Amino acid sequence: MATGSFNPFKMAQQQFDAVATQLGLDQATCDLLRNPNREIHFNIPVRMDDGSYKVFRGFRVQHNDARGPAKGGIRFHPHETIDTVRALSMWMTWKTSVVDIPLGGGKGGVICDPHNLSLREQEQICRGWVRAVAPMVGPIQDVPAPDVMTNGQHMVWMLDEYEKITGMKMPGFITGKPLGLGGSLGRTEATGYGAVYTLREALKELGIDIAKTTAAFQGFGNVSQYALDLYTKLGGKAIAVSCWDHHDQKSYTFRKKDGIQFQTLLDITNRFGEIDKEKATAMGFEILDGGAWIEQEVDILVPAALENQVNAETATKIASSVKVIVEGANGPTTPEADEIIKSKGIWLIPDFLANAGGVTCSYFEQVQCNMNYFWTKEEVLAKLDEKMTHAYHAVSEVARTRNVYMRDAAYLISVSRVAEACKMRGWV
Repeated sequence: MATGSFNPFKMAQQQFDAVATQLGLDQATCDLLRNPNREIHFNIPVRMDDGSYKVFRGFRVQHNDARGPAKGGIRFHPHETIDTVRALSMWMTWKTSVVDIPLGGGKGGVICDPHNLSLREQEQICRGWVRAVAPMVGPIQDVPAPDVMTNGQHMVWMLDEYEKITGMKMPGFITGKPLGLGGSLGRTEATGYGAVYTLREALKELGIDIAKTTAAFQGFGNVSQYALDLYTKLGGKAIAVSCWDHHDQKSYTFRKKDGIQFQTLLDITNRFGEIDKEKATAMGFEILDGGAWIEQEVDILVPAALENQVNAETATKIASSVKVIVEGANGPTTPEADEIIKSKGIWLIPDFLANAGGVTCSYFEQVQCNMNYFWTKEEVLAKLDEKMTHAYHAVSEVARTRNVYMRDAAYLISVSRVAEACKMRGWV
């Protein structure tokens, strides 16, 4: 979330401007791509359980749809800002482009806290959100998905409202749905697994045996959970995980130097990805400060929480043992921190490549819904592995041949693809 002076949209624009200069893009293309195509802000009035009315603020931003329908999640967060949504929609454009799927970038949000809302109230927000944007979204216009603090149930309510409005069955309107209602097998694991597929390829290139590595994870939501799961299945040892605790309004790092068992940790985690401190202590976990995850003497760091977590201040604390950073979160690293990471010689797998497994599997879900035929979990994960591996090597090759930082390489590929699509359409 945008906190204090940190503005994620300014950061996204700053990253784009640097690449536009390297690519020598003309002014019109820059003007087109550094701002969203369209955005809507709207009110969602809800009758609360106690009979009172409350008005929630909602957003949908469509950054660019030159390569296909806009695609992107809807997050519920008390500190949601339009600038966060703009930044995320822009990153979605680059993300769909870097893994080369025929979609564009969008993002949505509602300023609310699901912790303090009943399911009925959340359902009213979901249905109100769809009513506000219905003419501008759909399976061939803009396809939403879950994000921070939204899940499959929210998506079904949104789908149901959309189908009521259109009078048609359109399961391809929204992704991240539960199985049996147009959801795809493998979708739950997709983002975390996708990140580890790219990590596996990076370690091969660096000549490092994954079974001899250790890792620290920030966050324990969906992405971090499944990244840790696959990483340990491939032989890696996870020694630290941080997570937010909404009771204390602060985060903690849970450390176990002899390695964390995924299922053990999952058993003491609630649906918001918050780990039970008492149970963890009883199981032999050390409980450290929330920022301690980044200081661990490990080979791999996986920031998989929110934006602006690896910044000018925290990046200096990264241990000399760290060889790879895999960005599970969106925008976790600031441009200032990038300079520190470069100087430390750490191999970075940038966010919109590392965490593109989620949108890739959402694309698979959309394809399955639109053709009304579903694949097995093995097929989905094999296709995901193939997409992520291919995208990783394309980026890594540009990084090596042009001698540029991995984030710049990923940007060079994705921005040039989008700019080319805009030119071919005659927009610029």
